[in-house]
Amino acid sequence: MKIKETVKGDAAVLAVSGNMMGGPETQELHDKVKALAEKKIVKIVVDLSEVKWMNSSGIGTLMACYSTLGTHDGKIRLAGVSEKIESLLVVTKLMKLFETAPTAEKALESF
Repeated sequence: MKIKETVKGDAAVLAVSGNMMGGPETQELHDKVKALAEKKIVKIVVDLSEVKWMNSSGIGTLMACYSTLGTHDGKIRLAGVSEKIESLLVVTKLMKLFETAPTAEKALESF
């Protein structure tokens, strides 16, 4: 899994590629969100358009990011969610928590 960070004003896009299957790579996403929140960048888009698969550890990481931003009065958006990942979020009832957009640009506009 790889993460590309792009800061745009008071918001950031974290473009994730590969699989979100737990381990140190998945933890890196949460670490990036925490570091951005400490810099007062609390509008974060997680672009999942290049994520092939996600397991419960990946979902746990998204929840940790959501929680971290909540404690900093921030917001998280998911962009480019595939049908596979969307179905996972629907089954776990997490689609109610996460606002989604087809692209990172559209997600940024929603803040």
